[in-house]
Amino acid sequence: MLKQLYSHFILGTFLLTALLAPAAAEIQPNNQFPRVKMVTSAGDIVVELNRAKAPLTVKNFLEYVEIGSYNNTIFHRIVPGFVVQGGGYDADFKAKAERPAIVNESGNGLSNSYGTIAMARVSDPHSATRQFYFNVADNTKLDPSSSRWGYAVFGWVVEGEEVLEQLAATETHVFHEPTGWGDVPLEPPMLIRIDVLPAL
Repeated sequence: MLKQLYSHFILGTFLLTALLAPAAAEIQPNNQFPRVKMVTSAGDIVVELNRAKAPLTVKNFLEYVEIGSYNNTIFHRIVPGFVVQGGGYDADFKAKAERPAIVNESGNGLSNSYGTIAMARVSDPHSATRQFYFNVADNTKLDPSSSRWGYAVFGWVVEGEEVLEQLAATETHVFHEPTGWGDVPLEPPMLIRIDVLPAL
């Protein structure tokens, strides 16, 4: 039993170290618009990232992709006509390890329009870590204004819009008792993995 516990401890320490260690060389550093394929339980979504407008956000996102940290996570919050959010929890609603929060790049000129991907955060404008969401409407109220920070858009869906629509139509709980959250899918769709696609 002690040997098994020790093995689990060593494995957990290794995974945490891999997540928190400095990232390897930047993925496709000369490509301003790297593309990734999100393989989900509903189908594939290809997203083009905008390194030109959101360099810090794209770098952060790709660091999680590179170590496979988004693999087998769920879309835990779905609000039809608003957003599909994921990237933070496994199938048991256990929070995934996070890197330090990043600077909010919402003032980059990209709007939270339909089909874009942006970083989720809490009330602190610079609190985004790993969770992201897809806009399934033109959510301009999430853009910055002269009096408030917005939510940083860093890419858009270029293939698989129908898959995004299918995710957005997932039936949800009004109140999810285990977590105390609303808008939790009855059967959360899975983000199986994210593949970085070859540069065009």
